[in-house]
Order: sequence, then C-alpha cells, then structure tokens
Amino acid sequence: MERTITLSASGTASAVPDMATVNLGVVSEASEAAAALSANTAAMSKIIEALKAAGVAARDLQTANVSVNPRYDYPGDGRAPHLVGYQVSNGLTVRIRNLADTGRILDLVVGLGSNQVNGISFGFSKPEEVADEARRNAFANARARAELYAAAAGVKLGQVVSIAEGSRGQGPRPLLRGRAMAADAAAPVPIEAGESELSVEVTVVWAIE
Repeated sequence: MERTITLSASGTASAVPDMATVNLGVVSEASEAAAALSANTAAMSKIIEALKAAGVAARDLQTANVSVNPRYDYPGDGRAPHLVGYQVSNGLTVRIRNLADTGRILDLVVGLGSNQVNGISFGFSKPEEVADEARRNAFANARARAELYAAAAGVKLGQVVSIAEGSRGQGPRPLLRGRAMAADAAAPVPIEAGESELSVEVTVVWAIE
C-alpha cells in the first residue's frame, strides 16, 4: 500500500477592486395602476438612456425586478381597509467598470428620479489574476502543513500524487471598509472601495519517501 500524506488548506489574495455593481430603482405611486406604471416607465427609461450616454454599456444594465402593488389605507377604527392607489417598483442592476465613475453615476441617477439605492458591491474585472495568487498561497500553505506533519512523523515528503481545488468561497469579500455612501449636494457621492479578497481551497496528496 502506498503511503501518503493528504492536506487541505486555503489561500487568499487581496487587491483593490476596479469595478462596482449598484442596485438601484424607481418607485412611483398614483391613484391608478396605469398612471403609476406610466410615470415609472418614463423615469426608468430616462435613467437608462442617461447611463448609456455616460458610458455604461448595455450589457452592464440588467432589470432586476418589476412589481405593481395596490396600496391600502388602514383606518384602525374597525372600518375595513380601502384602496388608495398603486405602487410600481422597477429595479435595475448597474455594473460600473470604471470604479472612479461610481459617485458620479449615483449622482446622475438620483438626479433623474431614482429613489432607491439598495446596495453596492465591489469586484475585479480580471478575477482570475487575483485567484491565481490565492491558488499559489493555498498550495504553499498545504505544503507547509504537510512538511510539519512529515517532520513530526519522522518521514520525508515525496512527489505530489494529486491536487484538487475546492470552491472559491463566497467570491470577493470586503476586508477594509471605508465610508459606504454619504450624499453631499455639493460634491459627488464619496465611494471608498477598500480592499477585497478571493479565497481558494486546495487538497494535495504527497507520497511518503
């Protein structure tokens, strides 16, 4: 039977993100559903046109959700609730490939009627470059542990028998967080991307000499 040592280890690599993804939307209300939908459509169409004019490619714009919901008034005095209007929501996911444009684009869409900004995330345009560094770190960590166990057992590591890569975790995760988003009427919204990391897990099998 071949004698082996099997070790699993993870490795991370961090870098400054160079792109952002923003979830924004428009919420419109009116007494009639058609009127609310018409106002919402006009506002979102204007936002999409402005984003394209600002340099955001069509492939980086994706509708996230569209909903039409009735609005009721609840008197709370025993009377039944009654319909008072309709609310239309339209969500849009925007990928901003030039991180420096993020604050300016947020100012632009809010000025054009976007009244919802649900979140912002940061990432890499070339994540494989960061992931490759994480892979090297993962293998180095696995080898260091294997050598430690081999020394403790009084044996010597031989050739690598197999290498298997696991999942890359949850994708980019923020390590350093600056200000998230603070609206300022006199200046673009300040955006600080901080630093993000990618994580890779690897399992390596070594023969024992």
